[in-house]
Amino acid sequence: MSNDPDPVRRLRVLAAGLHAGLYTEEHLPLPYEQVWAVASDLSAELPHLVPFLREFRVPPGDADRKPALAVGRSGLREAFEVRLAPGWCLMQSRLIVGGMAAVPEGSGTRFAVLGATRPTALRPVQWLYGQTLGEPRGRAFVHRLTERAALR
Repeated sequence: MSNDPDPVRRLRVLAAGLHAGLYTEEHLPLPYEQVWAVASDLSAELPHLVPFLREFRVPPGDADRKPALAVGRSGLREAFEVRLAPGWCLMQSRLIVGGMAAVPEGSGTRFAVLGATRPTALRPVQWLYGQTLGEPRGRAFVHRLTERAALR
């Protein structure tokens, strides 16, 4: 038996350490397999979950670390390193950290999403974002994920 915290607890700790501007955690009334099938399908699903994202390119394969390229609706591009494992996704660029985590909980799933900036110089912007838009955007992300998972 492992003493490692579950993926949602790990993401919660990471959000606190990063002073994340966006962190939302909810219980979803859907099976873990359905929820994680959507959350982990980054290329196909992330553009549906993040409104300003046009594309998220991740090469196929089972490696737990992969390069990725995010393309925004405005055409801006950002390279990411993605760590993907069952119930855990961490995406990091030079400016942004994004993450998702999920664990089975009762008849549903405990799901969390995180968004933070990396450079310390951006902390004031991140704090302001967290005070104004972080919670509504986090809830909207979880709502879209729930809708898409319900269709599977």
